[in-house]
Amino acid sequence: MRWMGGRESDEVEDRRGIGPVHIAGGGIGVVVIAIVIGLLTGHNPLQILQMLTSSTPQGTPSAQSAPATPGGPPAAEDEETKFVRVILADTEDTWTHVFQEHGRHYRLPKLVLFDGEVDSACGMTSAAVGPFYCPEDAKVYLDLSFFRELSQRFGAPGDFARAYVIAHEIGHHVQNLLGLMPEGRGHTASIAVELQADCFAGVWGNRGARRGLLEPGDAEEGLRAAAAIGDDTLQRMSTGRVQPESWTHGSSAQRTEALKRGLESGDPEVCRMTGAGVFAQ
Repeated sequence: MRWMGGRESDEVEDRRGIGPVHIAGGGIGVVVIAIVIGLLTGHNPLQILQMLTSSTPQGTPSAQSAPATPGGPPAAEDEETKFVRVILADTEDTWTHVFQEHGRHYRLPKLVLFDGEVDSACGMTSAAVGPFYCPEDAKVYLDLSFFRELSQRFGAPGDFARAYVIAHEIGHHVQNLLGLMPEGRGHTASIAVELQADCFAGVWGNRGARRGLLEPGDAEEGLRAAAAIGDDTLQRMSTGRVQPESWTHGSSAQRTEALKRGLESGDPEVCRMTGAGVFAQ
Protein backbone atom coordinates (compact mmCIF):
# COMPACT_ATOMS: atom_id res chain seq x y z
CA MET A 1 0.00 0.00 0.00
CA ARG A 2 1.12 3.55 -0.69
CA TRP A 3 0.28 4.83 2.76
CA MET A 4 3.55 6.52 3.76
CA GLY A 5 3.17 10.29 3.85
CA GLY A 6 -0.62 10.14 3.97
CA ARG A 7 -2.73 12.35 6.20
CA GLU A 8 -2.83 11.13 9.79
CA SER A 9 -6.07 11.15 11.76
CA ASP A 10 -6.37 13.14 14.98
CA GLU A 11 -9.02 10.72 16.25
CA VAL A 12 -6.61 8.18 17.77
CA GLU A 13 -6.62 7.82 21.56
CA ASP A 14 -3.49 6.07 22.82
CA ARG A 15 -4.05 4.27 26.12
CA ARG A 16 -1.03 2.00 25.89
CA GLY A 17 0.96 1.87 29.08
CA ILE A 18 -2.00 3.02 31.15
CA GLY A 19 -2.74 -0.25 32.91
CA PRO A 20 -4.82 -0.81 36.03
CA VAL A 21 -3.17 0.79 39.09
CA HIS A 22 -4.17 -0.33 42.57
CA ILE A 23 -3.88 2.03 45.54
CA ALA A 24 -5.06 0.96 48.98
CA GLY A 25 -7.56 3.21 50.68
CA GLY A 26 -8.87 6.30 48.96
CA GLY A 27 -9.78 9.80 49.96
CA ILE A 28 -9.02 13.20 48.52
CA GLY A 29 -5.42 12.24 47.69
CA VAL A 30 -6.55 9.60 45.21
CA VAL A 31 -9.00 12.03 43.65
CA VAL A 32 -6.22 14.58 43.16
CA ILE A 33 -3.98 11.93 41.58
CA ALA A 34 -6.78 10.94 39.20
CA ILE A 35 -7.31 14.56 38.17
CA VAL A 36 -3.58 15.13 37.60
CA ILE A 37 -3.23 11.96 35.52
CA GLY A 38 -6.31 12.97 33.57
CA LEU A 39 -4.89 16.40 32.79
CA LEU A 40 -1.56 14.93 31.73
CA THR A 41 -2.96 12.14 29.57
CA GLY A 42 -6.26 13.56 28.37
CA HIS A 43 -8.21 10.66 29.84
CA ASN A 44 -11.41 10.82 31.87
CA PRO A 45 -10.46 11.35 35.57
CA LEU A 46 -13.49 9.30 36.64
CA GLN A 47 -12.22 6.27 34.73
CA ILE A 48 -8.75 6.75 36.19
CA LEU A 49 -10.26 7.06 39.68
CA GLN A 50 -12.01 3.73 39.19
CA MET A 51 -8.71 2.10 38.27
CA LEU A 52 -6.85 3.70 41.17
CA THR A 53 -9.37 2.62 43.79
CA SER A 54 -10.08 -0.82 42.38
CA SER A 55 -9.24 -3.72 44.69
CA THR A 56 -10.07 -6.36 42.08
CA PRO A 57 -7.18 -7.65 39.95
CA GLN A 58 -7.69 -6.67 36.34
CA GLY A 59 -5.59 -9.49 34.91
CA THR A 60 -2.34 -9.40 33.00
CA PRO A 61 -1.72 -8.53 29.37
CA SER A 62 -1.98 -11.43 26.92
CA ALA A 63 1.17 -13.19 25.83
CA GLN A 64 0.97 -11.54 22.43
CA SER A 65 0.73 -8.02 23.79
CA ALA A 66 3.74 -5.75 23.46
CA PRO A 67 5.01 -4.57 26.86
CA ALA A 68 4.78 -0.89 27.63
CA THR A 69 8.07 0.87 27.17
CA PRO A 70 9.05 3.89 29.29
CA GLY A 71 9.27 7.00 27.17
CA GLY A 72 6.86 5.75 24.51
CA PRO A 73 6.36 2.76 22.22
CA PRO A 74 9.32 1.07 20.47
CA ALA A 75 10.26 2.21 16.98
CA ALA A 76 8.46 -0.64 15.19
CA GLU A 77 5.28 0.04 17.09
CA ASP A 78 5.62 3.76 16.45
CA GLU A 79 5.48 3.03 12.71
CA GLU A 80 2.43 0.85 13.35
CA THR A 81 0.79 3.78 15.11
CA LYS A 82 1.49 6.02 12.12
CA PHE A 83 0.02 3.34 9.85
CA VAL A 84 -3.14 3.19 11.96
CA ARG A 85 -3.51 6.98 11.87
CA VAL A 86 -3.09 7.10 8.08
CA ILE A 87 -5.54 4.27 7.42
CA LEU A 88 -8.08 5.74 9.83
CA ALA A 89 -7.75 9.12 8.11
CA ASP A 90 -8.37 7.50 4.74
CA THR A 91 -11.52 5.80 6.03
CA GLU A 92 -12.63 9.20 7.32
CA ASP A 93 -12.19 10.76 3.89
CA THR A 94 -13.88 7.84 2.13
CA TRP A 95 -16.95 7.58 4.31
CA THR A 96 -17.37 11.35 4.60
CA HIS A 97 -17.57 11.45 0.80
CA VAL A 98 -19.89 8.42 0.59
CA PHE A 99 -22.26 9.87 3.17
CA GLN A 100 -22.25 13.21 1.35
CA GLU A 101 -23.22 11.38 -1.85
CA HIS A 102 -26.37 10.29 -0.03
CA GLY A 103 -27.06 13.60 1.71
CA ARG A 104 -25.88 12.35 5.08
CA HIS A 105 -23.28 13.51 7.61
CA TYR A 106 -20.52 11.15 8.67
CA ARG A 107 -19.50 11.49 12.33
CA LEU A 108 -15.86 10.54 12.87
CA PRO A 109 -15.23 7.66 15.26
CA LYS A 110 -12.39 7.43 17.77
CA LEU A 111 -9.85 4.64 17.58
CA VAL A 112 -8.37 3.57 20.92
CA LEU A 113 -4.98 1.86 21.06
CA PHE A 114 -4.48 -0.31 24.14
CA ASP A 115 -2.39 -3.20 25.37
CA GLY A 116 -3.66 -6.22 27.25
CA GLU A 117 -7.11 -5.09 28.30
CA VAL A 118 -9.25 -2.00 28.05
CA ASP A 119 -12.32 -0.50 29.65
CA SER A 120 -14.93 0.79 27.21
CA ALA A 121 -18.59 1.72 27.40
CA CYS A 122 -19.19 -1.93 26.49
CA GLY A 123 -17.26 -3.13 29.56
CA MET A 124 -13.78 -4.41 30.39
CA THR A 125 -12.42 -6.37 27.45
CA SER A 126 -9.27 -8.42 26.94
CA ALA A 127 -7.07 -8.20 23.87
CA ALA A 128 -7.80 -11.91 23.42
CA VAL A 129 -11.11 -11.04 21.74
CA GLY A 130 -9.27 -9.12 19.03
CA PRO A 131 -10.13 -5.65 17.67
CA PHE A 132 -13.69 -4.57 18.35
CA TYR A 133 -16.15 -1.71 17.94
CA CYS A 134 -18.26 -0.47 20.82
CA PRO A 135 -21.48 1.19 19.58
CA GLU A 136 -22.14 2.66 23.04
CA ASP A 137 -19.21 5.08 22.75
CA ALA A 138 -18.68 4.88 18.96
CA LYS A 139 -15.04 3.84 19.35
CA VAL A 140 -12.85 1.20 17.73
CA TYR A 141 -10.50 -0.61 20.12
CA LEU A 142 -7.25 -2.13 18.86
CA ASP A 143 -4.31 -3.86 20.51
CA LEU A 144 -1.50 -3.67 17.95
CA SER A 145 -0.34 -7.15 18.93
CA PHE A 146 -3.23 -8.43 16.79
CA PHE A 147 -1.37 -7.33 13.67
CA ARG A 148 1.55 -9.56 14.61
CA GLU A 149 -0.81 -12.42 15.42
CA LEU A 150 -2.55 -11.95 12.07
CA SER A 151 0.78 -12.28 10.27
CA GLN A 152 2.55 -14.92 12.34
CA ARG A 153 -0.26 -17.13 13.65
CA PHE A 154 -2.87 -16.79 10.93
CA GLY A 155 -0.49 -16.47 7.99
CA ALA A 156 -1.97 -13.24 6.65
CA PRO A 157 0.82 -10.62 6.48
CA GLY A 158 0.79 -7.35 4.58
CA ASP A 159 -0.31 -3.74 4.90
CA PHE A 160 -3.70 -4.27 3.31
CA ALA A 161 -4.39 -7.24 5.59
CA ARG A 162 -3.90 -4.91 8.56
CA ALA A 163 -5.84 -2.13 6.90
CA TYR A 164 -8.74 -4.52 6.28
CA VAL A 165 -8.96 -5.20 10.02
CA ILE A 166 -9.32 -1.48 10.74
CA ALA A 167 -11.73 -0.94 7.85
CA HIS A 168 -13.92 -3.81 9.08
CA GLU A 169 -14.32 -2.19 12.50
CA ILE A 170 -15.02 1.16 10.84
CA GLY A 171 -17.66 -0.72 8.88
CA HIS A 172 -19.42 -1.36 12.18
CA HIS A 173 -19.32 2.38 12.86
CA VAL A 174 -20.99 2.99 9.51
CA GLN A 175 -23.66 0.46 10.49
CA ASN A 176 -24.13 2.21 13.82
CA LEU A 177 -24.62 5.60 12.17
CA LEU A 178 -27.12 4.16 9.69
CA GLY A 179 -29.08 2.17 12.26
CA LEU A 180 -28.05 -1.15 10.76
CA MET A 181 -26.97 -2.86 14.01
CA PRO A 182 -30.06 -4.60 15.44
CA GLU A 183 -30.19 -5.01 19.21
CA GLY A 184 -30.21 -8.51 20.63
CA ARG A 185 -29.23 -10.03 17.31
CA GLY A 186 -29.19 -13.81 17.13
CA HIS A 187 -26.83 -16.23 15.41
CA THR A 188 -27.93 -15.52 11.83
CA ALA A 189 -28.26 -11.76 12.30
CA SER A 190 -24.83 -11.56 13.95
CA ILE A 191 -23.18 -13.19 10.95
CA ALA A 192 -25.06 -10.89 8.56
CA VAL A 193 -23.84 -7.82 10.47
CA GLU A 194 -20.23 -9.02 10.38
CA LEU A 195 -20.35 -9.86 6.69
CA GLN A 196 -21.78 -6.45 5.92
CA ALA A 197 -18.86 -4.87 7.81
CA ASP A 198 -16.51 -6.96 5.63
CA CYS A 199 -18.31 -5.68 2.54
CA PHE A 200 -18.02 -2.09 3.77
CA ALA A 201 -14.28 -2.68 4.26
CA GLY A 202 -14.18 -3.70 0.61
CA VAL A 203 -16.03 -0.54 -0.41
CA TRP A 204 -13.33 1.49 1.34
CA GLY A 205 -10.62 -0.58 -0.39
CA ASN A 206 -12.21 0.06 -3.79
CA ARG A 207 -12.35 3.81 -3.20
CA GLY A 208 -8.75 3.75 -1.98
CA ALA A 209 -7.66 1.90 -5.12
CA ARG A 210 -9.22 4.64 -7.24
CA ARG A 211 -6.97 7.14 -5.45
CA GLY A 212 -3.86 5.03 -5.97
CA LEU A 213 -3.62 3.82 -2.37
CA LEU A 214 -3.50 0.13 -3.29
CA GLU A 215 -0.70 -1.66 -5.10
CA PRO A 216 -0.77 -4.95 -7.05
CA GLY A 217 -1.35 -7.84 -4.66
CA ASP A 218 -2.96 -5.74 -1.92
CA ALA A 219 -6.48 -7.01 -2.54
CA GLU A 220 -5.20 -10.58 -2.32
CA GLU A 221 -3.65 -9.77 1.07
CA GLY A 222 -7.03 -8.62 2.34
CA LEU A 223 -8.80 -11.69 1.00
CA ARG A 224 -6.23 -13.95 2.67
CA ALA A 225 -6.82 -12.14 5.95
CA ALA A 226 -10.60 -12.51 5.63
CA ALA A 227 -10.16 -16.23 4.96
CA ALA A 228 -7.72 -16.64 7.85
CA ILE A 229 -10.20 -15.33 10.44
CA GLY A 230 -13.30 -17.13 9.20
CA ASP A 231 -15.13 -18.98 11.97
CA ASP A 232 -14.59 -22.40 10.37
CA THR A 233 -10.85 -21.82 9.97
CA LEU A 234 -10.47 -20.56 13.54
CA GLN A 235 -12.43 -23.53 14.90
CA ARG A 236 -10.26 -26.00 13.01
CA MET A 237 -7.16 -24.34 14.46
CA SER A 238 -8.42 -24.36 18.03
CA THR A 239 -10.48 -27.56 18.32
CA GLY A 240 -10.10 -29.45 15.08
CA ARG A 241 -13.88 -29.41 14.62
CA VAL A 242 -16.24 -27.07 12.76
CA GLN A 243 -19.53 -26.09 14.47
CA PRO A 244 -21.55 -23.78 12.20
CA GLU A 245 -24.23 -23.31 14.87
CA SER A 246 -21.73 -21.40 17.01
CA TRP A 247 -20.41 -19.09 14.29
CA THR A 248 -20.57 -15.35 14.91
CA HIS A 249 -18.68 -13.83 11.95
CA GLY A 250 -19.16 -16.27 9.08
CA SER A 251 -17.04 -18.84 7.31
CA SER A 252 -13.85 -18.07 5.45
CA ALA A 253 -15.70 -18.39 2.15
CA GLN A 254 -18.46 -16.05 3.31
CA ARG A 255 -16.03 -13.44 4.60
CA THR A 256 -13.88 -13.42 1.47
CA GLU A 257 -16.98 -13.23 -0.73
CA ALA A 258 -18.33 -10.25 1.25
CA LEU A 259 -15.01 -8.39 1.13
CA LYS A 260 -14.59 -9.17 -2.57
CA ARG A 261 -18.09 -7.86 -3.34
CA GLY A 262 -17.24 -4.49 -1.81
CA LEU A 263 -13.80 -4.41 -3.41
CA GLU A 264 -15.19 -5.02 -6.88
CA SER A 265 -18.08 -2.56 -6.63
CA GLY A 266 -17.16 0.34 -4.34
CA ASP A 267 -20.90 0.87 -3.89
CA PRO A 268 -22.18 0.42 -0.31
CA GLU A 269 -25.57 -0.61 -1.66
CA VAL A 270 -24.12 -3.99 -2.70
CA CYS A 271 -23.63 -4.61 1.03
CA ARG A 272 -27.30 -4.51 1.95
CA MET A 273 -28.46 -7.24 4.35
CA THR A 274 -32.12 -7.05 3.31
CA GLY A 275 -34.13 -5.66 0.42
CA ALA A 276 -33.97 -2.17 1.91
CA GLY A 277 -31.16 0.10 0.73
CA VAL A 278 -28.23 0.78 3.03
CA PHE A 279 -29.01 4.50 3.11
CA ALA A 280 -32.79 4.00 3.05
CA GLN A 281 -33.36 4.79 6.73
